[in-house]
Amino acid sequence: MDANPKAPEARAPTATSQPPDAVPRRQVEEEERVSSFDSPKHGPTLSTSTSSFEALDPHDPNLSHLASLMFSHTSNYLQGELSAVLEDYTLLEQMNRATITKYADMRQIGGSVSRALKDLNDKYLALQPYLEQIDQIEDSVTKLEAAAYKLDAYSKRLETKFKSLEKK
Repeated sequence: MDANPKAPEARAPTATSQPPDAVPRRQVEEEERVSSFDSPKHGPTLSTSTSSFEALDPHDPNLSHLASLMFSHTSNYLQGELSAVLEDYTLLEQMNRATITKYADMRQIGGSVSRALKDLNDKYLALQPYLEQIDQIEDSVTKLEAAAYKLDAYSKRLETKFKSLEKK
């Protein structure tokens, strides 16, 4: 294909095989629109990494318009991406603040439980001598109860002996 796609030799043949001058106006406009994307110096290009812009060459107004549109759309896209990231960070900050508040509440509850447990331990230590006395009294009562049962059993045996002696 020629470097200049606007040349009549580069045009695709039409379905009616008319001479190049008889090409419908609509097709000519489409070809001109498509060919307006070509580089003015280097012909058609697909590369996005090289620029066909030379400082001293006149600009293609369509190319300038398309470049402006591209930069505008890219700017909008990047602003959208940055907005999404900003919203993510804002949400993360809110979650961190809620977590800080929750942990502060839990710390207060833990401190209250710790103080209550310490108070209970102190009270238990204060009651320890009384609890030991209660244990001693319980042991004494158990021994006294055992002695009372023995005494009751002994008195019943004596009574039966006494009755048996009385009958004789």
